[in-house]
Amino acid sequence: MEEHNSYSDVTSEIVRLAELSKEAGVIDTELYTKYDVKRGLRDLNGKGVLAGLTNISDVRATKMADGKSVPCDGHLFYRGYEVNDLVEGFHKDNRFGFEEVTFLLLFNKLPTREELAEFEKLLIYYRSLPTSFVRDIIMKAPSKDMMNTLARSILTLYSYDDRADDVSLPNVLRQCLQLISLCPMLSIYGYQAYSHYHDGNSLFIHQPMTEGSMAENILHILRPDSSYTPLEARILDICMILHMEHGGGNNSSFTTHVVTSSLTDTYSVMAAAIGSLKGPRHGGANIKVMQMFEDMKKEVKDWADEEEVSRYLERLLSKDAFDHAGLIYGVGHAVYSKSDPRAVILKTFVEKLSEEKGLHKEFELYNLVEKLAPSVISGERQMYKGVSVNVDFYSGYVYNMLGLPTELYTPIFAIARMVGWSAHRMEELANNGKIIRPAYKTICTDKDYISLRDRK
Repeated sequence: MEEHNSYSDVTSEIVRLAELSKEAGVIDTELYTKYDVKRGLRDLNGKGVLAGLTNISDVRATKMADGKSVPCDGHLFYRGYEVNDLVEGFHKDNRFGFEEVTFLLLFNKLPTREELAEFEKLLIYYRSLPTSFVRDIIMKAPSKDMMNTLARSILTLYSYDDRADDVSLPNVLRQCLQLISLCPMLSIYGYQAYSHYHDGNSLFIHQPMTEGSMAENILHILRPDSSYTPLEARILDICMILHMEHGGGNNSSFTTHVVTSSLTDTYSVMAAAIGSLKGPRHGGANIKVMQMFEDMKKEVKDWADEEEVSRYLERLLSKDAFDHAGLIYGVGHAVYSKSDPRAVILKTFVEKLSEEKGLHKEFELYNLVEKLAPSVISGERQMYKGVSVNVDFYSGYVYNMLGLPTELYTPIFAIARMVGWSAHRMEELANNGKIIRPAYKTICTDKDYISLRDRK
């Protein structure tokens, strides 16, 4: 039995003070309209307020027709190349693509065969953690949240770096490549430690592979017997590529730009980005999708009955099912309307994996929800743009079929997005811009000081 930590208690005094803080913090929503403040830096149509320029990736959800911007199927470009084409390219050659796309995002060019081979060797070389790091850091006080574990480990690596504060581009690139390679070990070893000390499971700490792709290495160090099928590794590789990058305006990439602009160290920047991604509004959505479907499979008797499935979806929206949040998780996106290209790509591989795992019935349920959810939502809610399933809709299902523990769903996202964050950090430093400091309008009124004896 764990010892009670009194410092974690929320006392009645804290509750009272929190209420005062809440009263002090609430701002009249009408003032946002009065001063034309875009809450969340987005307008009603989900279009973001322009805050910078980037040459790394592009998210497109509209096209021009008759001089007007209209919704279209979504497109995602990495350095000008459509992601669909990148995936098709290496899939056709029966190759893994993570390392190739990492090279593209960092250096704005597709590598030659020789460049790719050298780059893969460099990433494998950087898979080595400092001596005794696992014993001294990861095994000590394991956290139940793997994103916190990952952030803590990355911050601790600062102490092992003789040039931690050097923000010259060669040094930052070296740090970024090391973190890209080390994130799988930091995340999975952290999970193994927690699983052992808190859940009593056997402890497995496999040494990283000295060859092979990022996806293969993840499955190797995660599974007790280090075994995996070629299809499992291919699909994990594709999942990570689709999560690598998504424009400069997403919350964690914007965090990367903001913190980098202060000229702080790489470890602090990446820990900040991880803190952003950890939030359920950003990186934790696929866990909610999987949990929602587990509840759906219990509540819906006939998974092929459109009317019964629709009734469950209506109950979700009316806060009468699952977590009573009024949301259908995995449906809708801040930018995409007609389709999320990542979900479209992933779906084509998901069906193959569901057949290999004998879970085709579950796949058909996902397929049915994808078909019904948009019409159910539009019938219940006022919509400013179209709605479709997003990448989280299928990624949680993939991770579940791969047997990944839910604690690692968001860290896998972080492992992939470390590439995008690295590209954005390098871009911010290369342009040597000013510290990012947006304006906030103050609405408080001036007051005269009141002496302590006269206060009531």
